[in-house]
Amino acid sequence: MNFIEDVIQSIIDKRSVVCMGLDPRLDKEGEIPQFLINELEDPNKIILEFNKTLIDNTFDLIPVIKPQIAFYEKYEALNALKNTIKYAHKKDLLVILDSKRNDIGSTSEAYAYSTFKVFNADACTLNAYLGIDGVKPFLEYKERGKFILVKTSNPSSKDFQNIFSANIPNIVESKTEIKVDKITLERNYIKMARLVYDWGNKLDQFSGFHNLGVVVGATFPEELNAVRKVIRNSFILLPGFGAQGATADDIRSGFNQNGLGGIVNSSRCIIYAYSKNKKYAPNKFGEAAREKIVEMNQEINKEINL
Repeated sequence: MNFIEDVIQSIIDKRSVVCMGLDPRLDKEGEIPQFLINELEDPNKIILEFNKTLIDNTFDLIPVIKPQIAFYEKYEALNALKNTIKYAHKKDLLVILDSKRNDIGSTSEAYAYSTFKVFNADACTLNAYLGIDGVKPFLEYKERGKFILVKTSNPSSKDFQNIFSANIPNIVESKTEIKVDKITLERNYIKMARLVYDWGNKLDQFSGFHNLGVVVGATFPEELNAVRKVIRNSFILLPGFGAQGATADDIRSGFNQNGLGGIVNSSRCIIYAYSKNKKYAPNKFGEAAREKIVEMNQEINKEINL
């Protein structure tokens, strides 16, 4: 397998760039239906059955799913995560493990092994603010996808990602003064995008894209447009669609003229769609998710000409 080749082919075949985020929650009404909780009791069984039902109802409509590892850790349900990934592969779905790993090189080696060998994910998300040291072990898995956090969808991302870094090419320092020449200021998320561009420069490409992608919140269309101008050969994972307020119009600049270049993630809006649509009883949560994805595909494809 090669993630970027496989995901592009699946996008074309299914005419969909939608990613279903599998973020299981057991704590409140309107999340995983109570009948599953009462019937199965064990979080591993509850979550796996929930995920399998969602996959059964949607696998023909989408190219990829994205489980967020934190929810599986919270409920001590890592077996459910492993089995969800296995089940998704049986249904010809690709899997992005949303784990946002970030650490020094030796620890990243262990994280990379866990991600791609233990869980057998096809791709993952990474926090690269430790620099290339934490990314290199993941790059060793050349056929797998990596998505580097660049501009995240949370409101407080501006606290660091939007502040400016100075690029000072020539510094002349003496005992009494420092002289600088041609200071360039750019936002940190643009600096990170440039690093991703450099790191991906020598990677193999398929249809103009390689396996080192980025994460840009769909809630920030102007920033998305700026990042796309920097990283022409990276796929963009776009969280924030639906529950966080992003619309199809907001994501247009992430895609090329063929409707390729991005994956649009939605989690709560899809998997808990039954709770917002009163025509579906809780035991019909899979059908409600399917209807929501059909609606998303139509809305997004109209904007990106897929």
